[in-house]
Amino acid sequence: MIVELGHYALILAFALSLLQTVVPLVGAQRGWADWMAAANPLATAQFVLIALSFAALTYAFVTSDFSVVLVVDNSHTLKPLLYKISGVWGNHEGSLLLWVLILALFGACAAWFGGNLPATLQARVLAVQGSIGAAFMAFTIFTSNPFLRAAFPPFDGSDLNPLLQDPGLAFHPPFLYLGYVGLSMAFSFAVAALIEGKVDAAWGRWVRPWTLAAWIFLTIGIALGSWWAYYELGWGGFWFWDPVENASFMPWLFATALLHSAIVVEKRETLKAWTILLAILGFGFSLMGTFIVRSGLITSVHAFASDPERGVFILMIFAVFVGGALTLFALRSAALEAKGVFALVSRESALVLNNVLLAVASFVVFVGTMWPLVSEMAFDRVLSVGAPFFDAAFTPFMIALAIALPVGAVLPWKRGQLGRAARSMTGAAALAVALGALTVALQTGGSALGPVGVALGVWLVVGAFLDLYGRAGRKGLGDRLRRMTRLPRAEWGKAVAHAGLGVTIFAVAAVLGWASEDIRVARVGESFEHGGYTLTLTDVSREQGPNYITTMATIEVRDGARFVATLHPEKRVYPAAGMPTTEAAIDYSLTRDLYVALGDAQDGGGWALRTYVKPFATWLWLGAALMAFGGLVSLSDRRYRVAAGARKAPRAAATPAE
Repeated sequence: MIVELGHYALILAFALSLLQTVVPLVGAQRGWADWMAAANPLATAQFVLIALSFAALTYAFVTSDFSVVLVVDNSHTLKPLLYKISGVWGNHEGSLLLWVLILALFGACAAWFGGNLPATLQARVLAVQGSIGAAFMAFTIFTSNPFLRAAFPPFDGSDLNPLLQDPGLAFHPPFLYLGYVGLSMAFSFAVAALIEGKVDAAWGRWVRPWTLAAWIFLTIGIALGSWWAYYELGWGGFWFWDPVENASFMPWLFATALLHSAIVVEKRETLKAWTILLAILGFGFSLMGTFIVRSGLITSVHAFASDPERGVFILMIFAVFVGGALTLFALRSAALEAKGVFALVSRESALVLNNVLLAVASFVVFVGTMWPLVSEMAFDRVLSVGAPFFDAAFTPFMIALAIALPVGAVLPWKRGQLGRAARSMTGAAALAVALGALTVALQTGGSALGPVGVALGVWLVVGAFLDLYGRAGRKGLGDRLRRMTRLPRAEWGKAVAHAGLGVTIFAVAAVLGWASEDIRVARVGESFEHGGYTLTLTDVSREQGPNYITTMATIEVRDGARFVATLHPEKRVYPAAGMPTTEAAIDYSLTRDLYVALGDAQDGGGWALRTYVKPFATWLWLGAALMAFGGLVSLSDRRYRVAAGARKAPRAAATPAE
């Protein structure tokens, strides 16, 4: 009965989404206040109904209701509770319902917290958001129904993909979807502004918090996915340029550009066309990521579905929304005329450079991701585009961005002097060059990545806080430090986020440039040296887990006579799914990770062991955490919360749009 109620709630929410699409839009066009006011309760009711639907599906998973096909295919009675819950979104149908739930949540938040918006703009934003919800609910109901019943319910289920039975994968998809779907709000604001024919400073202020929230969630989601791949898949890497990894990274690049571009609209009422276009492309690439994951055209351990018909449905959604928005963008080009003018050397120009580098980098990733598919379909040639291409094609854009960022951040609006801005960063540049040179002198051979990463990381981190120091006036040190504490939170958030980027760049270079690997066969009781450590395989035992059988090794690690750690790498087999997984054992520290993965038993005796020493690997996720924290600090700024309150429009009906 509960499952049927969930199904019914989803269908009713679909009907309300159609009303939310039409009624407020007509009301805004005609100036009918009551029709516009209907958007708020419709958005709230839609969210409540989808939440009830999602709760019903979760109940079916938690109670192991094997009369539901989705539960049979993705759960098992012996599975721990956490993975029963995460099994709700660990598949195509359930994850799509989560997508729709988050979409409705953002729409409801726009209704609850959009009191400062003009009535016509809020109505149009909610109408566009409702239309996106209607499209995805139609996709869910007609092609991917999560509530289908089994004609003959089995006694037990087939279990969830063992790779997904991990805490990292329990939390990674919700955060990623909050980012993906959050960009729909920026898209809705962009389309609503195009319909009204008005993009101004107030619009830039309103759209920034939604974009920033989506960017924070997307940053956390990508970092969690990278961390999961690092410790779960057993190959020791944190980024493989997998198509689905790229599908989440491309919207992040566009969202980063959009955040910076919206600042220019707010401050100077210029770069309007850039900002609208980035909002459209950011959500468009989120839809493209959905297509990559669910079309079955590209194989990945992250992919949910292998049904090309579903992929066609998503392409139709992409064509309607992105194609329609770009058409409207072309028709409304006159309304996007910039009011502010700026010199070649100015903060506006620096942000244009930022946008160009991020957008082109994203398109490079897109071409590398899709080219094997295009090659196979158009030329009947099977190609593989891997890390060497992406490293060579993508890295120069990030290096250029890192070099330009600290100087661009201190340039004044409208007109500046490059020499003056560069002089304010002299200390950061000198320290970066000195530490880079010291790294070259200390390392014996090895890649140039390490020294370059050190120099760029120091340049970004020190440059971010020199920017804050420069904004605190020109008096003494004590007075400056006091003034720094009173700077707006958005300034502190920007500095922390930029510093986080510097930490991440340094960590990527350190791991790629200085990591060492050892692959060998070791017998129980045998010791071997790697990276200055002595590792001893003391035991290999067979254990029973909740819903798996594991072969677990015990490895003792010493640094000379000093005991370091005892590691337990595993090889697990999940009988219900009939699938093995590798569980790496990692000794984390601030300066290095010691990483051990257990392989198969060898015919001649002994066990295959893969060992890595990865310098500063923890800093990868520390940098991502700093970026997300910087975003949160900025979002807590009072100016974001009031969101152009000084320009608050009356809630009375406005005149029809021109």
